[in-house]
Amino acid sequence: MPVLVTGAAGFIGSHVCRALLDRGEAVIGLDNMNDYYDLALKEGRLAGLLGREDFTFHRIDIAEPSALAEAFAGKGVTRIVHLAAQAGVRHSLDNPRAYVRSNVAGHLEMLEFCRAEPDFKHLVYASSSSVYGGNRKVPFSEADQVDKPVSLYAATKKADELMSHTYAHLFGVPQTGLRFFTVYGPWGRPDMAYWMFTEAMLAGRPIKVFNDGNMWRDFTYIDDVVAAVLAVLDGPPSGETPPHRLYNVGNSNPVRLGDFIDTLEDLLGVRATRRSEPMQASDVERTFADTAALERDFGFKPHTPLADGLGRFVNWYRSEWAARSRRA
Repeated sequence: MPVLVTGAAGFIGSHVCRALLDRGEAVIGLDNMNDYYDLALKEGRLAGLLGREDFTFHRIDIAEPSALAEAFAGKGVTRIVHLAAQAGVRHSLDNPRAYVRSNVAGHLEMLEFCRAEPDFKHLVYASSSSVYGGNRKVPFSEADQVDKPVSLYAATKKADELMSHTYAHLFGVPQTGLRFFTVYGPWGRPDMAYWMFTEAMLAGRPIKVFNDGNMWRDFTYIDDVVAAVLAVLDGPPSGETPPHRLYNVGNSNPVRLGDFIDTLEDLLGVRATRRSEPMQASDVERTFADTAALERDFGFKPHTPLADGLGRFVNWYRSEWAARSRRA
């Protein structure tokens, strides 16, 4: 039976599709191909998938009522990796309705589709470390209270977790939510700091450094994230009541932003012109994942060191993206 992957043209989604195909799975990918960032990036990710056997693609907005049922009812979809969402913390300050539509209404439509499938086995969906808000206790544990979000993006992801718990309780829909911590790597998102810093530094432009670089992020390399997604997909809830779980997916090794920039300077061979900016209201000072539950239940812990993963991104950016941009 095929695996349905939403957000298939996105950063994590495209990598998950590739990994599933590599292990012999049939994959149905869907994406609404919105223009939140350069469509050429989404099209480039898709180009590496469209020619592969056992991959089909549908351009669908999951927030449209019944769109999923009309496209996939009766197609044998029993496992879903749901990664489609409106991403970006700061963008949610200016475009709140886009987040509620995609992340809340879209998640609801996904739950309704799963509920209607009689043989449905497992929904793995993307949550976010943003749900921890301004929590001071570190590392962040899945058992921590997460009822004080500091961005609308975080609020929508917490809403997703609550809706999923409810559908598991009322209708027995087996689900696992993954709280991703600052995912980075080749084919990443251009609104993320590592991409914006790289682009600016190579162009000789200054970079904005918030809170004098005294912010810590639990950077998690994309290959580690994909391995976690597949491991969890293969192990649906068994015996839990309701059948709904949450796991942190992080590197458990926060890196100070100033030190991160130092590492990027070494990899690029370029010194950054750093422009100090105050910390924004939607930002948090620190993220730090407790991944003990993921390791306990699946024997897996993300492990890629920052210098290795960031080096792979820099090599990709220079050889693939910058070269592509010059040709365009």
